[in-house]
This record gives sequence, C-alpha cells and structure tokens, in this order.
Amino acid sequence: MFRNFFTTKRICRAGVIAALYVALTYAFMPFAYGWFQIRPSEALTILPLFFPEAIPALYIGCILANLTSPMLAFDLTIGPAVTLVAAVCTWLVGHLLRSYRSKLGMAVKIALGGFFPVILNAFIIPVVIVFLSGDMSAGPTPLIAYWTSFGTMLATQATWAFGLGAPLALFVERMRRKGVSAFIDGKRKQLPAPDPSDETPQPQA
Repeated sequence: MFRNFFTTKRICRAGVIAALYVALTYAFMPFAYGWFQIRPSEALTILPLFFPEAIPALYIGCILANLTSPMLAFDLTIGPAVTLVAAVCTWLVGHLLRSYRSKLGMAVKIALGGFFPVILNAFIIPVVIVFLSGDMSAGPTPLIAYWTSFGTMLATQATWAFGLGAPLALFVERMRRKGVSAFIDGKRKQLPAPDPSDETPQPQA
C-alpha cells in the first residue's frame, strides 16, 4: 500500500476526491447535517476499493465539509474518524479481493466495501446527534430519536453508497481495464497484440 504512495498522480487523485466530497456536501447544505442527511458525497466512500489515497482524501474532505456543521466539535472529530475507519475497512476489502475481477466478484467487492460506511455511520452518527449533541428532533425520547436517526441514516447512506457508489465503482473498474491513465498507477498498460492464429482465413482469389 505504501510503496510509491506519494506519487504526483496519487496526490492529484486524492485532491480531486477530497474536493468532490466537499463540493457535493456543500451543494446540499443545510440538509447535509443532522438526523436526516442528504449527502451524495458519501458515494465517494466506495473509492478506497481501488485507491488507497482515497482514505486520507475522504478523511480530509469530511473535515472540510463539516466546517459549517451546527455540531462542529463532534463533526470535526468523531465524524471524520468514522469516515477514516470505514475507508480503511473498504480498502481492505478491495486489497484482499483484488483478484476477483468477474462480474460476481465485483458485486461482492461493492457489497462488502459499501457495507462499512453504511453500517458505521448508521450506528455511530446518531449517538453523536442524540446523546452527545442533545438533538431530540427525531423523536420524543432519546431511544426513539436514536433509532429514528439510525433508520434514516441507514437508508440514506445505503442510497449513496450503493445507489450512486455502485455505478461509480463499475465505471472506475471499466476505466482501469481500458488502461485509462487517470485511473491506474504507473504507465498505461497496452493491450496485447492479436494472436495471428485467431485471424479468420481470407479466401484465395
């Protein structure tokens, strides 16, 4: 993971990911915070499947995106920490299953990779909202507010991680297979030359 990590391409890619996360979050303010979040930037949490530099990019992007949060102290500490842990777990899925290149293999990688940002955010962020920040807008009692927030967080995170993240992951994988430079490390891979034995014989004149 750390061999030749700080290449120009990876630094640029990390910058793009962080900037996209911030821009997509700010585009949906003030609905990007609170017990019901509209945060399509969470689709980017699938990217550690392919790029280890997405881990610090998402962490930094989350910090910058939360600078306008009404729960600033918690959203600059706990929120980014959850994003960081989820990103590491997603990267581990991609690393351990890196040889799974079939359609079924990609489906498994996306399902497992998207699981961590969905479930970690669904369980932990409502704790911040309800019990640490004291926001009871999701229900009349702390438990009702927590589980209501959990349900909405689970639904919205799954929408972004799978509804938007899965097509994004398939697009990235397709670009990598084509050898598009922005999506791979090192030099562009050339397609192998065609095997002459596979050519269709031409009729003799």
